[in-house]
Amino acid sequence: MLYGIAAASAALLLTAVLAALFRGPALRAGIVDRRRQRPLPVLGGAAVVVITCLVAWVGEWTRVAPLGDGVGGLLVAGAGVAGLGLVADVWRLRPRVLVAGTAVAAACVVPYDETGVGGGILALGWIVFASLAFRALDHADGLAGTVGVVTAFGAGVCAAVEVMDGLAVLLSVFAAALTGFLMHNWYPARVGMGACGSLFTGFLLSSAAVFTRAGYELGPSAGVLFCLGAVAAADCLLVVLARGVARRPLLRRGPDHLAHRLRRLGLTPQGSVVLLGAGSFSAVLVGVLVHTGWTGEGAVLWVAGGALLAVLVLLRIPVQSPRGEASTLVTGQLRVRNG
Repeated sequence: MLYGIAAASAALLLTAVLAALFRGPALRAGIVDRRRQRPLPVLGGAAVVVITCLVAWVGEWTRVAPLGDGVGGLLVAGAGVAGLGLVADVWRLRPRVLVAGTAVAAACVVPYDETGVGGGILALGWIVFASLAFRALDHADGLAGTVGVVTAFGAGVCAAVEVMDGLAVLLSVFAAALTGFLMHNWYPARVGMGACGSLFTGFLLSSAAVFTRAGYELGPSAGVLFCLGAVAAADCLLVVLARGVARRPLLRRGPDHLAHRLRRLGLTPQGSVVLLGAGSFSAVLVGVLVHTGWTGEGAVLWVAGGALLAVLVLLRIPVQSPRGEASTLVTGQLRVRNG
């Protein structure tokens, strides 16, 4: 217990310091997110990965907090996915390369002896989906980090219930590292997460959830996994439906995600993140209660229904296409000059 508190505190402080130190080199090297109105350095996610792996390795090396069977391999695979994301941040990679790399890493960590072949394939697909969904969730300051912290605590509770102490400590360290990163990522962000941090976040959380549900029946496990990733899944569904209806390319970026539409309703950037964080907390709480047996499996249907309702309501909120935003910006500039 004392080591867990000390490790989490160290992870929080070290990540906050390292993310600040990475900001300058990222700006000078041009490692920035150009989707924003101003270039945002995106090595904050790398700071989260480095500190999480470092603190976990110290616990394993000193044997004070050994990770346990399979957890060390999970962390190594997650670091590999993070490295692939870092390459994407620096040089840009095609989406299919990210998908393939994440799938290979997921195939290496799924516990097939407990899930079976069929369940293992489904688990692999979920890990890939959740990793990419968290990548897409990184569309607003503080959003991916906030949802990641909430989900890490929920998955950590599930791991503790299963007496997976090493995994529970790892998730608490990761949640603390994300909290340190959020000190720089809250609106207006000074450092971004990037593909490195967002892919690592989705991969680590989804893989940890698969570990905690391995050996359980497939249906209830799918419900718990959905609750732990409900916000990211809802955002992905919203984007797919919106772009399909508008006949726009699925992989083309645009301001049509959850936080963008909430902003169109009049919420502030901070308010939209807090609202989505509250939604994530509610869904994760249901998942934890179902996993521990404190409530029935039917509670998952309420989460699924609420997520679907939110998607259908927000789908009716009009958003501007990137081209429309650009033309609006040019028009405004011309008006200023002519005025």
